[in-house]
Amino acid sequence: MIEAELKARVHAPDTVTQQLDKLATARVEVYQDTYYDRPDGSLDKAGEELRVRTVHGTDGTRTVLTYKAAAVDEASGSKPEHETLVEDAEATHAILRGLGHVPFIAFQKHCRNYDFEAHGRKMLATLVRVPEIDGTFLEVETLVDDDDLASVLNDIRTVLTDLGISPEDLTRDTYTGAVAAQRR
Repeated sequence: MIEAELKARVHAPDTVTQQLDKLATARVEVYQDTYYDRPDGSLDKAGEELRVRTVHGTDGTRTVLTYKAAAVDEASGSKPEHETLVEDAEATHAILRGLGHVPFIAFQKHCRNYDFEAHGRKMLATLVRVPEIDGTFLEVETLVDDDDLASVLNDIRTVLTDLGISPEDLTRDTYTGAVAAQRR
């Protein structure tokens, strides 16, 4: 499956939060993300991602291992994604290091997640704040087959427009890149 996703900078976070609160109940969560790469940096150079995410929320803590292949749509950055829950976060980190991967970057994301349906599709909207980066971001995503990507991205653009997000607010900037730049 492909994670069809668009990300935007939010200029009026309170307004967008109020609109999203009308669509669904928010799940407030803190993500602790650690991205791994090969020692030569070849995953990052290829546009691939290998991540261990530990999610802390009101329902407890869970850890997810994710691999994202290179983008299949340059305009949006949408990528094929493979993800699975893992029982033991520390063992997962140890396995990745044991296989020769090295931590590339780690940081926290503070998220308000909203699951809802729009245009006949299950969607996830996430308001994101990364303490090391200025601003608030909105990600809207859904999983799709490759042959439906263009249609789904149009549906996501419509959702963003309905939330007051303009095409000029869209960004392909990554959190990993922005955090790395802040740390330099």
